[in-house]
Parts: sequence; C-alpha cells; structure tokens
Amino acid sequence: MFFELIATFAAGAVAAGLALIAGHLSGGRLPKWITPVMAGIAMLGYAIWSEYSWAGRTTDGLPEGVEVLVTVEETRFWKPWTYVVPQTTRIMALDRESVQTNPDAPGILLADLYFFARWTPPAKRPQLVNCAQATRADVSGAALADPSEATWRSMAEDDPLSEALCQT
Repeated sequence: MFFELIATFAAGAVAAGLALIAGHLSGGRLPKWITPVMAGIAMLGYAIWSEYSWAGRTTDGLPEGVEVLVTVEETRFWKPWTYVVPQTTRIMALDRESVQTNPDAPGILLADLYFFARWTPPAKRPQLVNCAQATRADVSGAALADPSEATWRSMAEDDPLSEALCQT
C-alpha cells in the first residue's frame, strides 16, 4: 500500500512537471491552474488504474497449477466509476498441484484454496471435498486424522470448487 501511495504521488509530480514545462514552452499562455489540475488527474488516473489492474496483476503472478475459481466484482458509492465498470475486489483460487487423496478415506480429496482480497494478505484454507456426497469441510487436525470428525457442509451443484474437482 505504501508503494502505491508513493507511485500515486510520483504520477502527480511527473504530470505537474510536464504541465510546467508545457507552460514554459507555450510562453506563459497556459493558465496557472493547469499544473495542479494535471497533477490531480494523473493521481486519480493512476489510483483507478491500480485498483482495476490489481486482479490481473495478482492472477498473472500465480504459480503454475493455481486456477482462479471465483472473482468477486463490486461497486462502491465512494468510487462512482465502479457503477459503470464494477471492480474485482476478491479472488478465490485452487492449487491443483496440492490436491491429494488418502487411501484410508477413498473419495475424499484434500485441496488448498487461496483467498485474495485487495489490501489484505492472501489466506490459504485447506479443504476436504467429498465429491460423492457433494460436501466440503475445513481441514483441522482431527479431520485429517479421521474425515468423519470434520464439520461437513453441503455444496451446490454449481459450486466452483465442486465443478473444479468433481466434474473433471
């Protein structure tokens, strides 16, 4: 966040500098208010670009084998442009390389889910998935030792995790 703040100020400073140079080259014919206006436009433009490109930059940085399952697009009243084009604020991804089976618990898969949200650190949540019963459970020590100890929740047919793991 700190580096984005610095980059926002840098964009404003560069735009202000260019406006000053343009004013000098025009022989003073540009109005004085053009410098702060250009700085403000550049800072707002960079901030908007940064917010909208966050999801793409995040998914581009994911390692091989990590598949994006869900992206959440939202609008915010303090960002009126999101009503025109909603902004991706959260991402859920599945690490396909981490999917494991246990011979003692046939039909149950262990997979790592990653949750990304703007301005928060990524979170990893291992999940147990029973495709035959269309259920899933958060992993705990007891659930790893004995899957019947897990707190199972049902999954809808169109659940992204179910579609990614069970319908392949």
